[in-house]
Amino acid sequence: MRGQQVKLYADRLPHAIRQLLTDLAVVIWVYAWIRAGLWVHDLVLKLGVPGQKLEGAGTGLADNLADAGGKVGRVPLVGDQLTAPFTKAAEAARSLADAGREQQEIVQNLAVVLALLLVAVPLALVLFLWLPLRVRWMRRAGVAAKVRDQPAGKDLLALRALSSQPLNKLTRLGPDIAQSWRNGDADAVNSLAALELNRLGLTPSGRRR
Repeated sequence: MRGQQVKLYADRLPHAIRQLLTDLAVVIWVYAWIRAGLWVHDLVLKLGVPGQKLEGAGTGLADNLADAGGKVGRVPLVGDQLTAPFTKAAEAARSLADAGREQQEIVQNLAVVLALLLVAVPLALVLFLWLPLRVRWMRRAGVAAKVRDQPAGKDLLALRALSSQPLNKLTRLGPDIAQSWRNGDADAVNSLAALELNRLGLTPSGRRR
């Protein structure tokens, strides 16, 4: 909303400290899961070492056989016949190298998928559970902080308290608190507004406590 005041933390210190500690815990929790995902990724990648060795061995063998075949091919008259076995062996070695590369690709894809699966659930909990609640408080607290010093704002806060606060908290303000609010009693309005602000961790004056 344009012009809306943003409240990151409550005015009341106990409430603000709980929010700060919770935010830090969420950040550390997410960071820990990301590190765990990277660790799993690196661990699974080690399974690709045999494929790397197979690729290297196959490529090296194919190159050596092709080089040997080229030298044998220079033998007069029978060079072409002698080259054929080396060519077939070089092709077989290249097939081994291709198999090594395919094994590495499979391992790399598996490492990425496992790491994403490991991180996805914790991130989903943060994005779909904690973050919406945090943003909703910030919006409500921002609006409440903006209107708390306005006479009409106190009426809105009082109305919000009457509609959302538990009955046991409302009755503590007096058995006729609703009727007093309807009559425009200033003390009733202030008490109800303070009750709603307290629920959000805010103070009537906006100062830290």
